[in-house]
This record gives sequence, C-alpha cells and structure tokens, in this order.
Amino acid sequence: MEDRKLTEKESLEVITSMIARTKAKYLGSGNILLMWGYLIAITSILVWALLAATHHNAWNWLWFAIPAVGVPATIVMSRKEQQVNGVTTSFDKITSRMWTIFGVSEIVLTFVCLAFAFLGGVNCWAAMLVYSLILAPGTEIAQGLIFKENSLVGGGAAGLIVGIITICCVVGGIPLAANWYMPLFILAWVCMMIIPGHIINSKSKKR
Repeated sequence: MEDRKLTEKESLEVITSMIARTKAKYLGSGNILLMWGYLIAITSILVWALLAATHHNAWNWLWFAIPAVGVPATIVMSRKEQQVNGVTTSFDKITSRMWTIFGVSEIVLTFVCLAFAFLGGVNCWAAMLVYSLILAPGTEIAQGLIFKENSLVGGGAAGLIVGIITICCVVGGIPLAANWYMPLFILAWVCMMIIPGHIINSKSKKR
C-alpha cells in the first residue's frame, strides 16, 4: 500500500503544528537563557573587578569558566526538559543545531586565538568579542522570527548593535577600554539572555 501524499494545505498544517508545539516547549525553556545570561554577566563583572583591583592579566583565564560551566549545565538542563516535554520535532533539532554551530565555532575560535598567542605572540582575543556578538545575536534573532517571540528578536538586535560597535572599534583601532566597553558587553548579554529568559518564563507560567 502506497503512502498517501499530503496536500499543500495538509503540509502547511503539519508545519504550523510543529512550529506551535516547538514554540510551546521553547517557551518553557527560558531557564537555559537565564543560566547563560547570568553566567556571562557574573563572570564578566568578576574578571573586570579583579583586573581593576590587581592589574594582573592572569585573571583573564576566568573567561574559560563560561564554557566550562555553561556547556555541561546546558546538556543537563536540555535532557531534563526533553524528559518533561517528550517528542522532539524537526524544529527542535533546527534550533538545537543552530546553537550547536555557534558553540562549536566558538570553541574552534578559542583554540585559534590560543595558537596565535602562544606560537606567534599575537593578541587576537578581540576576535572572540566580535564573533560572539555577531553570531549569537544572529542566531537569537532567527529563533525569534521562527517562533514569533519579540523578546528574542529585540534582545538579539540589541546584542547585534553592540557587536557592530565592537567591529568598528577593532577595525578603527579604538581600544576596547574596560571602563566603557565592559558595561556595554554585559548589557548586550543582559538584553540577549536575561531579559528574554524572564519574559519567556513569565509567558510559560501564564499558559
């Protein structure tokens, strides 16, 4: 017996249903955004304060606490949410892979920057700031458009603006001084992760 082909209307209904189901699940996962947002903000403030107090660049190694804590926490939280929410849709996989691409490319870029630093004595860590504040906002905006979640679109747009400012400063040779850039950097992640995370959780409670 041959499988019946879906009509155009039925195909649209299936896609719409999958998006709605994924959105409903996604609206309950603001905790992952909050975890990353607070982790990045707290680490940034801590590094900033320690550098200002001691003037020892060794404190910059604390930046590695972000992936060291965030990646395992994301895996654990994602598995718990999967157990609660059940079936994984194609749109779940799309959003997951979008962030996976961002995460893996960030790790690759980190090793490249380390290679430049140790093998050539070249400081190219500003590339991490530029890359993270372009790709992360772009990914978040894409998610927001897919799920029609304005907090993600707005937060991603705010982060992207900071990313564009960062690019212009790096290309123009303007030093990213901690006294003005660190507050801007932290604000970007608050807009991208913390504010949308709380909004999404609030919507989830009302559902």
